[in-house]
Amino acid sequence: MTGLRDYNKELKDTQDHKYAYNFDFDVMHHYMLKSFIPLFKEGNFLELGSFKGAFTKRFLPYFDDITCVEASDEAVAIAKNEFGDSVKFVNSLFEEAALPVKYDNIVLTHVLEHIDEPVQLLKRINDEWLSDTGRFFLVCPNANAPSRQIAVKMGLISHNSAVTPSEAAHGHRITYTLDTMERDVRAAGLQVIHRSGIFFKALANFQWDRLLNTDIISKEYLEGCYELGQLYPDLCSSILLICEKGGK
Repeated sequence: MTGLRDYNKELKDTQDHKYAYNFDFDVMHHYMLKSFIPLFKEGNFLELGSFKGAFTKRFLPYFDDITCVEASDEAVAIAKNEFGDSVKFVNSLFEEAALPVKYDNIVLTHVLEHIDEPVQLLKRINDEWLSDTGRFFLVCPNANAPSRQIAVKMGLISHNSAVTPSEAAHGHRITYTLDTMERDVRAAGLQVIHRSGIFFKALANFQWDRLLNTDIISKEYLEGCYELGQLYPDLCSSILLICEKGGK
């Protein structure tokens, strides 16, 4: 099944759904990084699924040795043009990637839901790529986000964890909850050391994009949504697991 996928096509916007919104770039990337920073380890860094490098750029102040693995050759070409030699890129499927070293920090954000065999990828991370003292940072969209639950009540999607046609066109295979994400992580042998949510979210991404162009949303309001998410992780836009190597 993996060989039949067109990863360049999956990155394209569809008629009714963008692959990524300004909300993702301007809000979620900021708060993902804020959630990661306290638990970063000294050493090198691996980003699995770097898209065109928008999130990669945010890691440059924290790491001198950054490697990115990305399946789309079009996305890699754009990112290489942006970063030059400051970031190492591997244009490969995760299933086929041959990485020469282990990594002290591995980030996989809004990618696992695209993977045909997620447990197999997580097992490669645990067994082959994560250093003995390293940390793995996993973020996925949350099936139970209020914006999604509202869409269910509106009749727009059938149930919280449904994969919509637009999501399927972008390569989504599953919509995770905290328990199903942890199920797959544990099945791969990883050890969870921290669970949380990122950003309380009651509006859809396209609604956020419109609001962010007005003066209705203040920096303080965004910060409040982030802090509220720490209290109610199951009502966040994204869910977060931070893991260490299992079986040590």
